[in-house]
Amino acid sequence: MNAESFLQELDALKAERLMPIVEAGQTSLLGSGSGDGKAMLQVALANEISVCELAAAWTPSTPEMDVKLAFARQSGDEAGHFELVSNRLKDLGFDSEGFRPPGAHPLFDYLLGLSTTVERVAAGLYTLESIAYAVNENFIAYCNQLGDVETVRIYRKYIQPDEQRHHSLGRQLLAKYATGTVARAQAKEVVGRVLEIATAARAKAAAKLGSACMPGC
Repeated sequence: MNAESFLQELDALKAERLMPIVEAGQTSLLGSGSGDGKAMLQVALANEISVCELAAAWTPSTPEMDVKLAFARQSGDEAGHFELVSNRLKDLGFDSEGFRPPGAHPLFDYLLGLSTTVERVAAGLYTLESIAYAVNENFIAYCNQLGDVETVRIYRKYIQPDEQRHHSLGRQLLAKYATGTVARAQAKEVVGRVLEIATAARAKAAAKLGSACMPGC
């Protein structure tokens, strides 16, 4: 199987496993539960700093220079997203200076345990950023319903283009490094596991927030 055929197969797996997360957000948009936009932006804060720290943690132990730099850039981009969301929350009356993310998170605990380059790229740049882009689209629609034009602008102008670029870079790096049977099996395993954990975690958070439209990283 050549690289493009493998990636098409991986894309199909990702799309299939991602669909329940997307549909949950779309159902929330049509349902009666309105949720709390300010609380959802706090979820975004936690996600952004978590991915920032994750990519930074992977950077020193990743031997391939192009992947090392990709994680470093991702970490910086996520730090920028944190600042954007933090400033928006300040405008909405939430003091984010003392914000601390919640305790242990099963998804990020799993991600931090990944040790190979292919696993990290498949999990972080390729899958996690796909989740983020998809759920952010639902969150943007939710903010449109609320008339929150400024949050929509921030996500459309800054955050979504970054998420899309991260995912595209992850796909390119998988084409380069996921070349053998073992590496490709690792990539598939990681994609499925990330989406499995994320689906469960987001369902739990949605029950607490009253909506599945919360943003991603």
